[in-house]
This record gives sequence, structure tokens and C-alpha cells, in this order.
Amino acid sequence: MPTASPTTTDEAPRPAAPPPSPGVWAPLRPLVLRLHFYAGVFVAPFLLIAAATGFLYAGAFQVEKWVYAHELTVPAGASAIPVSEQVAAARTAYPEGTVAAVRPAPESDATTRVLLSGVKGVAATHTLAVFVDPYTGEVRGALEQYGSSGALPLRTWIDEFHRDLHLGETGRLYSEFAASWLWVIAGGGLVLWFSRRRALRRVRGTTGRRRTLGLHGTVGAWAAAGFLFLSATGLTWSTYAGAHIDELRTSLGQSTPSVAATAGGDHAGHGASAAAGSAEHGVGLDRVLAAARAEGLGDPVEIVPPADETSAYVVRQIQRSWPEKQDAVAVDPTTGEVTDVVRFDDYPVLAKLTRWGIDLHTGVLFGVVNQLLLMALASSLVLLIGWGYLMWWRRGRGGAFGRPIPRGAWQQVSPRLLVPLAAGIAVLGYFVPLLGIPLAGFLAVDAALGEIAHRRGRAGRTGATGTTETTETTEPKETPVATEAKETAET
Repeated sequence: MPTASPTTTDEAPRPAAPPPSPGVWAPLRPLVLRLHFYAGVFVAPFLLIAAATGFLYAGAFQVEKWVYAHELTVPAGASAIPVSEQVAAARTAYPEGTVAAVRPAPESDATTRVLLSGVKGVAATHTLAVFVDPYTGEVRGALEQYGSSGALPLRTWIDEFHRDLHLGETGRLYSEFAASWLWVIAGGGLVLWFSRRRALRRVRGTTGRRRTLGLHGTVGAWAAAGFLFLSATGLTWSTYAGAHIDELRTSLGQSTPSVAATAGGDHAGHGASAAAGSAEHGVGLDRVLAAARAEGLGDPVEIVPPADETSAYVVRQIQRSWPEKQDAVAVDPTTGEVTDVVRFDDYPVLAKLTRWGIDLHTGVLFGVVNQLLLMALASSLVLLIGWGYLMWWRRGRGGAFGRPIPRGAWQQVSPRLLVPLAAGIAVLGYFVPLLGIPLAGFLAVDAALGEIAHRRGRAGRTGATGTTETTETTEPKETPVATEAKETAET
């Protein structure tokens, strides 16, 4: 009769292996998740406005050509009359104000723009653009214009809505706030997406909140680079962060150069003022334009008359599409000689990057393709915001809206990582105050709410009945590191 062989030491059950070390990222990921969650919830309304108005602005370039076709275009003729005669025709029709600049027709079927400042009813930061047929001198109309891109009323209205909600300098804080946080939300989402297991990223074959999460992450991952770019370039001309960026560029010797606007001046000048003098001061517009052409300044160009008796004409190229044309010259009004030249090729690297970044952000660098890409980015941002709020809704228990991410994530981050991270955030908050100040406020409120919840929990545990417990008291018990597993189980 066979007997069971005795169990050897090798066959004895082995003790369970210790769990693998979570590493540096494990405690940090819930912290990024919590920041991404709360930033998305509170910043999303501002981003939604920026995305919607940005979409409209990108499309406004093509709509503008159609709406103002009468003012912008003319039948091509055999030869154009002198620019001075075109300006004279504009001044006859619109004698009010002074000539701020002249933009000769850049194409055979385009009109010349004579820009007038100081016109009654026109904003101080705008000019009245008078459109003149370069072949006949016929004035085809006048429209208010804004900015170096020559935005007309439709695009100007959308641009100002996108930039400041038509609230002036105070309203610009909204757009800077959105730009300051967009890169944080996009970068955090990108880190969270690629740190998830590949199986959890799938969209096909999933339903409910899992599918929404997959769509949100997939679209966000593809669009993140565009969002980071829009955030960085948007901050370059914001109120506070933009000022710090300008200071940094100046300290590095990377400021955008400009021609000396004084007659016979040198490079120490700061450029010509846009305030207009007489358009026919000294040698006149035709000779000044000829001098600029001799220096290689092709269309499109803008001629700025001297601001006073000691100033020079400034002729500068204004093409913002690729390849950029940004050369400029100063012309002595008494002799018609070029006194200063600045070439775009000689711009410092950061000055070139800033120019390209702004033009790409505004949709002019690559024309229609650029505008379509911006519209696609704006649309994806709207979708991401909608999916984000939908996921927030589906996090609720029993119909409760928006169950938050548990607190306490930062407590599990190693001090060796937390201290330099906090220092980096403090420095970043200084340079980008509309990121740093709200973030500090969020941390303070979050810490206060956590302390209140902790005290309520202690009171509930030591109460007379011993059964008092609120929703707040349950949150600290759910550790942030366990959030990932619960998220997967819920989906």
C-alpha cells in the first residue's frame, strides 16, 4: 500500500514575496491627479470662453475677406498712380485727423490703405483705414482698423472678446489666467495618461465613464503639444507674465530691434512713433518708398511719416506669413537717403521665436492651414472640457454631483522630492502670478477644509452616541494612492 511521501522543505509553501517598491512616481501621481482635477473644474469655464472665441477668431480671417470685399479688392489695372496722389484722394474724402501710416496696395487686385489717427469716434488705439483704388484714386470706403495685422471691425470685435471680454485691461486678466493654467492642465493630463497601464487607455469596446475617460485622455494626449504652445505664446503678450518675459529677453540681449527714427540717427533709437505728422513732409512719400525699394523692401510695406521735425520716415515690411518679411529702414525726410536699416535675418534668436510664435498663435504664419489647425485645437479643447465635466458628474455617489479626489496626496510624497518641487512652483508662481497666486489660494483653502473635516471626524468619534459621521470624514480615510484602483473598479 503506497504511502504519501513526506513533505520536503523545498515543497513547503513559501512566504509571500514583499510587494514591489512603489518608487518615486507612485505617491506623486495622485498629487498630479488631484491638481489636474481641481484645476480642470475651476479653470475650465475660462478656457471654454477662450476656446470658443479663439475658434471664431481663426475663422474670421476668411470671413473678413468676404464681408469687406468691396473695400479690400479692386479690378487689376495697367499701372498705379503715385502713392502721394492716393493719399491726397483719401485726405480729400476724409480730412479729419492725421496720417498715421500708409500701406500701398500689396497685390495687383488690392486697395491701398491710408491710416488716420485722431479721428472723432475712433478709439485712441485704433485708426480709420481709408481704402483707395491704386489705379484710379477712387475712395472705396473707410473702416476702423486695429493692430499690426490690420484687423477690420468684425475681426477686431472677436479679437478683443478673446483677449479681454471687451472689459479693457481688467478683462485681460481672464485670458492671462486661462493661458497660465492651460499648460498645467495639459501637462498634468499628459503625464497621467502615459503613466496609466496601456490596457486602461483603450477606447474601443468600452462604455460609460471608462469610455469617456478614454476619449478625454486620447484626444488630450494628441492635442497637448498644441495646448502647451498656445499657453506659452499667449503668455508672451499678457499683462504680468508678459512683462517678466520682456524683462528676461532684455537682460539676455534678445529684445526685438528697431530702426532709429531720428533723421541721420543711429541704432540707439527706440523706433518711430505711430503718431502721425504730415504724410508729405520733406521729400515726400514717393521718394521715400523708392528708397526703401532700393534697399530690397518688397511688398507688403507700411510707411510711417515723421512724428516731428527731427524724425525720419520709417518704412517696414509687414508680412507675417511664412516666410516672414520684417525688414525696416529709416529715411531722412530732407535728403531721401536711408539712415538706418534693420534686417529680420539679424534679429536675436528669441526675438525671431517670439515673432513666429505670436504669428502662429494668431493664425497668420501659415495662412488657411494655420487657421484650420487652430480651429481644430479649439474644438478639441471644448470637447475635453465637456468630457471632463461629464466624468466629474459620474464620480458622484447616489446622484451626488462631483465627488472630489481624496485629500492627503502630498503627505505621501518624499520630502526630498516635495521640497524642490515646492521651491520650483514658488519661482514659477513669481514669474506667472496668475498661476502662483490662485494655486497658493487653492492649497490654503484645501488645507483649511481638510483640517475642518479632521476635527469633525474627531468630534464624531468622541460624541455621546459615537455614531456621528459626515461625508467629509470619510474622505481622508480613502487614501489617494488607492484612488487608481477604485477608478478602475468603478468603470
